[in-house]
Amino acid sequence: ATAGIRIIASQKIGRKEVLVMAVSFSLGLSVELVPDILSGLPHEVASIFSSGITTGGVAAILSNLLIRIKNQD
Repeated sequence: ATAGIRIIASQKIGRKEVLVMAVSFSLGLSVELVPDILSGLPHEVASIFSSGITTGGVAAILSNLLIRIKNQD
């Protein structure tokens, strides 16, 4: 975690990056803090996303691909 924070702190962080981090952190933490959130999903899917690291990582990848923010000049 410390190495990841160091890497993030050394980079220029824009609006998109902040939004991607917020989405991935919130989804990863929600799975860890409220494990029953996955109870409605099939067992195979729930077992994959039961880890906050997996959920946050997948959320970060998908949100980075899907979020588009216009440049404000």
